[in-house]
Amino acid sequence: MKLAIFAATGGIGRQLLDQAIAAGHDVTAVVRNPKKLSSSDVRVVTADLATADPVALRSAVDGADAVLSGLGPRSPSEFGIVHPGTRAIVQAMKATGVRRIVVVSASPLGTVPSPGRPDPRKHDPGDGFFMRHLLSPLTKAVLRRHYADLARMEDLLRDSGLDWTISRPPYLSDKPLTGVYRTAYGQNLRRGLSISRADVAHHMLRVLDQPETINQAIGIAY
Repeated sequence: MKLAIFAATGGIGRQLLDQAIAAGHDVTAVVRNPKKLSSSDVRVVTADLATADPVALRSAVDGADAVLSGLGPRSPSEFGIVHPGTRAIVQAMKATGVRRIVVVSASPLGTVPSPGRPDPRKHDPGDGFFMRHLLSPLTKAVLRRHYADLARMEDLLRDSGLDWTISRPPYLSDKPLTGVYRTAYGQNLRRGLSISRADVAHHMLRVLDQPETINQAIGIAY
């Protein structure tokens, strides 16, 4: 499969890149700094997604069977990068006729308001008491700007007309790949407090062969 991987030097992006190459996919890596790439066996397109020009991204996605994005902030100073970066990716995809995209969001997003969903459900049906009343409110307060950005990104995909899948993991760790995790359509996992970046990447690649995941937000956790 021919894949375009955005933010391929980030935590999840690096895992996507390594696993895609190991699986024999033809990969184009879109990165801000090519020197940070973990592999030289890929085509490279250099772009800063904070200020990306959709026209400049067309060469990255043209002819791809699917696009995968691990785009996310590396520090609070980068809060707000996901929506504009994804918008540029979507515009490039539409210009080149590419339809399939898989992106990373976060587990609280089912209850975060956005312009497209101003009145989301108050509680995620997969969250237990601790998550609903303690952890989720705390993380929403601390990461308010980041979650607002992710919510706008999810709105963008829902309105894009593309074949999208959104991965919503909880706390991300750097533990090794297991390939063993739980998933749920449209909600979080009960007692699902963490998952490794490697396993998130594994699932993002797996859904490319699962048409039932198209136009779905999927909770994933151990």
